[in-house]
Amino acid sequence: MRVEIVCSGNICRSPMGEVVLRAKLAEAGIDGVLVSSSGTGGWHVGDGMDPRAAAALRRRGYDGSSHRAQQYQRSWDRDLVLAMDSGHLETLNRYGAAAQLFARDDVPDPYYGEDDGFDEVLAQIEEAADAWVDRLRSDLTERRQA
Repeated sequence: MRVEIVCSGNICRSPMGEVVLRAKLAEAGIDGVLVSSSGTGGWHVGDGMDPRAAAALRRRGYDGSSHRAQQYQRSWDRDLVLAMDSGHLETLNRYGAAAQLFARDDVPDPYYGEDDGFDEVLAQIEEAADAWVDRLRSDLTERRQA
């Protein structure tokens, strides 16, 4: 199963979501799920994660150091596309992706705010990732039984 997490530039929210979801899936012993992230825009392609996002991850025990931004491609074959906010969701749906929101509420963009905004966003991402772990476990079990 391939999961794509999408935000605007792929340097804050979506890579945080990728790192957290991947870690939580591993912690739960769930394999067979490939998690990647991208942005709707290409202005940060090739860049590393925003240092404030990486620092927030490190404070919680995650490693985002290997991340390099990429732009979402309509041609990608993904089983699940998760948007960080309703604007991304709308864009992805226009692209023809059957996208869903990553979290119950829009994950706010911390880029233009204070550093503590990254910690707040990370807490929201962790909560949403826990829910996705449960859902993906169930989906994989159903696929294996079919």
